[in-house]
Amino acid sequence: MQAAPPSLLGESPAFLATLSHVSRVAPLERPVLVIGERGTGKELIAARLHYLSQRWDRPFVKVNCAALPESLLDSELFGHEAGAFTGATRRQIGRIEQADGGTLFLDEIATASPAVQEKLLRAVEYGEIERVGGRTATVDVRVVGATNADLPALAAAGRFRADLLDRLAFDVVTLPPLRARPEDIPPLAEHFALGMVRELQRPLFSGFTAAALDQLRAHDWPGNVRELRNAVERSVAAAESDEPLYRIILDPFDSPWRPAAAPTARPTPEPVTDTPPPAIPAFDGGILDQVRAFEAAKLREALERNRFNQRHTAEALGLGYHQLRGMLKKHGLIPPPPLRP
Repeated sequence: MQAAPPSLLGESPAFLATLSHVSRVAPLERPVLVIGERGTGKELIAARLHYLSQRWDRPFVKVNCAALPESLLDSELFGHEAGAFTGATRRQIGRIEQADGGTLFLDEIATASPAVQEKLLRAVEYGEIERVGGRTATVDVRVVGATNADLPALAAAGRFRADLLDRLAFDVVTLPPLRARPEDIPPLAEHFALGMVRELQRPLFSGFTAAALDQLRAHDWPGNVRELRNAVERSVAAAESDEPLYRIILDPFDSPWRPAAAPTARPTPEPVTDTPPPAIPAFDGGILDQVRAFEAAKLREALERNRFNQRHTAEALGLGYHQLRGMLKKHGLIPPPPLRP
């Protein structure tokens, strides 16, 4: 019975096109590169490539190239003979040999050293590896590499082997970031919320309020699906009732007692000039109306300078994200969500 590929949730056109691409390339006995920002699910896509291939019943071996220094990565990938170095008391079979007949997933492949890249090229090109200590072995492995780096740019700069890139890039699956999949945010959020409710052994999940959904849709999710999962799970865990979840805790560091960052350099004093300070624009009405108008104008200016990115605007103004959101709501500066068909 064939093992099931990992389930991936989404219904946006960008996401469905990616799944279609994976299904088309999975049966091919060729290397594949999976490119995407952090948190987009590169490992899940690599597993799907494996379990939809003819190698589904063989090993799926994973190695994070960024987690090991060069010497250990070499030994971890290719293995070593007894006595190859101090402490090598017996032969060790490397991850590539462990994946013989199956798939080797190399995460963060852009961080591999030139020496490791050279040995990887031989493994991909000829199916041969050399254990540390000199013994050669033959393997049959499909390599799937993943990175969030621009490999062609690294190759052009001499920081990644161009011939290895040529071999690995038989096909390239580029994952869309979550901001390009807005339709998938609510179902993903509900999926993660239900999982957290089960983990906490609560009787039910009452859903999200409209305000919470607006908050989810307004965020730009630089950490993509991983960040969404963390935000939803921490918000569910922090909820104190079974009422619909009304607030998403996007930034766990957002606190009035958060330590201020130390200045990196002494600020340069402003030159003393005879230029008078800019005149404060005149406003009609009383002092409170003037303060409100001045505050709204400053918020608009900051939003425009930061291209309407609310998180960057909050940082520029020295505010917490939720403080900024409250001020924008106060002045009616948050646009209504688009009408859904």
